[in-house]
Amino acid sequence: MSTIGPEIERLIQLLAKLPGFGPRSARRAALALLKKREVLLEPLSAALRDAAQAIKTCEICGNLDTTSPCAICCDARRDAHVLCVVEDVADLWALERAGVFRGRYHVLGGALSALDGITPDRLNVASLLERAKGVDEIVIAVNATVEGQTTAHYLMDALAPSGAKITRLAHGVPVGGELDYLDEGTLSAAFKARRAL
Repeated sequence: MSTIGPEIERLIQLLAKLPGFGPRSARRAALALLKKREVLLEPLSAALRDAAQAIKTCEICGNLDTTSPCAICCDARRDAHVLCVVEDVADLWALERAGVFRGRYHVLGGALSALDGITPDRLNVASLLERAKGVDEIVIAVNATVEGQTTAHYLMDALAPSGAKITRLAHGVPVGGELDYLDEGTLSAAFKARRAL
C-alpha cells in the first residue's frame, strides 16, 4: 500500500528517468520541488512547458535551439569550411562551453552499435555526406568508446570521396592526468599518438 498519492508517484517516476537520477535521488528531488512549490515547482513546470513548445531540432546540423536553422548555423562569423561531427547535442554543447571550435557542427544522433541495432541509416549520415561536399576539413569528434571508434572508422571511409581533409580529436593522457591512474586503453592511445617536442 502506497503512502503517497499517484501524482507524487508519477513525478518521482518521471524524475527517475533523468540521467544521474535513481529512485532515491528522484524522491529527494520530488520532495524538494514539492516543499518549494512557488519557488521551484511552478517555475520549473512553466519552463518545461515553454521549452517543449519552443525547442526545435536544427534542420541543418541537428542542434537544439528555438530557431531552425539554429544560432550556430546562422552565425556568419563561424568558419563554414570546417565541420565538426559529434555524436550528440551534449557533445556540441561541451565543445561550445570550451570555446575551442569556431566552425559549424553536425550531430549524428548517436554512434554505430551492432548490439543495439544502430546502423548508418539510423544516424544523421546521409545529410553529413551531402554537407561534406562544401567543406575543407571535417573534424570527427566522437567519443573514445568502441562504438565511437567504429563510427569514426565508418565515417572516414564514407567521407573520403568528399575530398575534404578528415581529422580526429587527439586521444590520450588528459591535462593534469597522472599515468598511474589511467586505464590501459588510454595509455595505449596516448603512446600511439605520441609526437615530437
